[in-house]
Amino acid sequence: MTFHTQLERVACAVEERLDRLLAQDPVQERGPSPGGAELGQAMRYAALGGGKRLRPFLLIESARLFGVAEKDALQAACALECVHCYSLVHDDLPAMDDDAVRRGRPTLHIAFGEPTAILAGDALLTLAFEILSDTQTHPDPAIRAELVLNLARAGGWHGMALGQALDLSPERRGFSAGDVAKMQALKTGALFRFACEAGAVLGRSSPSERAALVGYASSFGQAFQLADDLLDAQGDASALGKAVSKDAARGKATLVALLGVDAAKKRLGALLEEAEAALAPFGDRAITLLETVRFAANRTR
Repeated sequence: MTFHTQLERVACAVEERLDRLLAQDPVQERGPSPGGAELGQAMRYAALGGGKRLRPFLLIESARLFGVAEKDALQAACALECVHCYSLVHDDLPAMDDDAVRRGRPTLHIAFGEPTAILAGDALLTLAFEILSDTQTHPDPAIRAELVLNLARAGGWHGMALGQALDLSPERRGFSAGDVAKMQALKTGALFRFACEAGAVLGRSSPSERAALVGYASSFGQAFQLADDLLDAQGDASALGKAVSKDAARGKATLVALLGVDAAKKRLGALLEEAEAALAPFGDRAITLLETVRFAANRTR
């Protein structure tokens, strides 16, 4: 099975499980509730029908290193994807990045209005923790508790939310390359780290194996964001399914803007080498994770 076939297969599995998780109708379960049906529809709009599902794929493949079957990692993977989808909904809002197109279609606040978009994002975030807390995610409550704690840290005020705050702050215009790298490690990298670390948690890995995966995730997150910034600077909007050249127009701090395209591409190559070195302890078992970081760094959309 080729890497792209694997990625597509896992994306379909995640899509199917998310469809089931979002299929319950709170209006039917709890009696008439005006607006409840629309909220559910908005959550489905945000979470279904698009995306590479790269974060769930990383979680599942990281867990596979330790003999965890895909079916036993799928719930945690879907919880992670709920947090990612919530972050996209909120990032697209007029108060944040003010984007009108996501994955080739109107963003959620354009399609459903701002109040519903905010609530749908909130609901997806809290659903993630509902999923992780469920016994279907793992029979051991200690494992579930560690997953909840790690995801809360990754998404919260010391993780992704802080990264977004830094990205929106006026001070970003004076950021150095090091400042930008730290910001991106929070905004983008935190969920990638959770994905890899969650696989280690589910697989009850050794501390050294977990540290190796965290090192890989750090390089992966930086490479993913650098490739994303390069696409924004050089990519095609029709291929990407979203607007391009946004960062420069908004004065956003990126490594591409600070270093230039050529130096950014050189840095991207170095990050790939770092990711490969981090996976060395796993040998051939980590070939799919190695292919994943190469895909993330060299993608065209």
